[in-house]
Amino acid sequence: MADLVPIKRALISLSDKSGLESLAEALSSRGVELVSTGGTATKLRELGGQPRDVSELTGFPEMMDGRVKTLHPKVHGGLLAVRDNADHTAAMDEHQIGAIDLVVVNLYPFEATLAKGAERDEIIENIDIGGPSMVRSAAKNHAFVTIVTDPADYDELLGELERNDGATSLDFRKRMAAKAFALTAAYDSMISQWFAYADQQQRFPPRWTLSSTLKMPLRYGENPHQRAALYVPAGPGTAGIGQARQVQGKEVSYNNLNDASAALELVAEFRDAAPTVVIVKHANPCGVATRPLLVDAWREALACDSVSAFGGIVAVNRPLDADTAASIAQIFTEVVVAPDAGEEAMAIFARKKNLRLLLTGDLPDPARAGQTLAVIAGGLLVQDRDNGVIGRDQLKCVTKRAPTDQEVADCLFAWTVAKHVKSNAIVYARDGVTVGIGAGQMNRRDSARIAAIRASETAEVNGWPEARTVGSAVASDAFFPFADGLLAAAEAGATAVIQPGGSMRDAEVIAAADEAGLAMLFTGMRHFRH
Repeated sequence: MADLVPIKRALISLSDKSGLESLAEALSSRGVELVSTGGTATKLRELGGQPRDVSELTGFPEMMDGRVKTLHPKVHGGLLAVRDNADHTAAMDEHQIGAIDLVVVNLYPFEATLAKGAERDEIIENIDIGGPSMVRSAAKNHAFVTIVTDPADYDELLGELERNDGATSLDFRKRMAAKAFALTAAYDSMISQWFAYADQQQRFPPRWTLSSTLKMPLRYGENPHQRAALYVPAGPGTAGIGQARQVQGKEVSYNNLNDASAALELVAEFRDAAPTVVIVKHANPCGVATRPLLVDAWREALACDSVSAFGGIVAVNRPLDADTAASIAQIFTEVVVAPDAGEEAMAIFARKKNLRLLLTGDLPDPARAGQTLAVIAGGLLVQDRDNGVIGRDQLKCVTKRAPTDQEVADCLFAWTVAKHVKSNAIVYARDGVTVGIGAGQMNRRDSARIAAIRASETAEVNGWPEARTVGSAVASDAFFPFADGLLAAAEAGATAVIQPGGSMRDAEVIAAADEAGLAMLFTGMRHFRH
């Protein structure tokens, strides 16, 4: 296998024509014959070039509205022929097939066509056939053919030609071939997903494909001995933390991104609410508050668990203002996530050189459809997003005492937060503020107790006469299997409870609530989060 292969003939066919002028000029100056198709050939002539039409090369005109132009032996023979194989070269001579040494191709804009909401016929027409075929042929025969699919690689291609007197190296051809196959795989993945999900409404098609693009390598994963990287999905979709713009601070880590995503998903639940602040630590909320002013929401969220908030992730549902930024900057914070930030706020954070500020531009729609996945040994678990929402009219009061309007509001607030707390989850809330959160315990009673202990510690630190769990509502992400967890909440001072219901011991739990004078609402929906 030869290392250096001279470029004598290039086939260029582009949807994205950025960088074409300088590329064509450089190739022509080296005496490379340019062969082109349709709009690319027209553009080359406008730029002063004299490309040879593919139809002249094949002896057949472009036909069927351009669907058939490069699918021809004189194209693919010129791409696939093994140049040091005598049988291949004899076939080229016999059929007058000329070698093609360089292919510069990018594909019909299928992704952009989906993104603009095109009709089905237009989407189908933007499924490229000839382009991927040429890309794959050239990439397969990278021993002799150079394939370039990204305008960002034009400069490197021209650098190769300059260093190697008009030739490309095997190493470069291998790298470009790998990139080319990744492109066609991603392209076909987007098409298959559109057919399965949008066109055929198949929730779980026989083959599940995922296409994503490397955004950046990360310093390490959850631990320093683990390597990691951030990929973002290809194709149109709701933007999330992967698309956020980092304004300042150290490089984000794997754990930063995981926690920031959890914070963003929770604060998005309050996208249409009053100013709301979420504080997350290790992917669990440790404080959430809604207030008329963002800075007050920050103070209330922090008061829920100021110990856990140290080194945490903060997300807000409003553009960040100077007062809030100044207050956040008073404690060590790893990441702040916001739709936007004012100049004064950014100036305040700029003095905290390690603090990472991520701007999302918008908040995701919490009700959006979609799927999540988890990697297990030997497989992937794929499920619908948990976008379930419960309104007041869907609540069922199962106790003798009905909740007050304020208790219902507190129940729904706590329920919204509990959806984003690791199971077993218990959340106490009062007046739009979390006052105790218990997460990730092996039994629900311990979650209720831990949340109450944190609330008591907070009251002691702040010199309050009693814990804020007194008079609060408590949410449980799943049913109480026994009355002990409910009684622990009552001991903490909760007066109202919201839970899914559905336990074999519901009657026992309801009786315990009645005896304690609690109002209890059933949702009929649970929110496990493992």
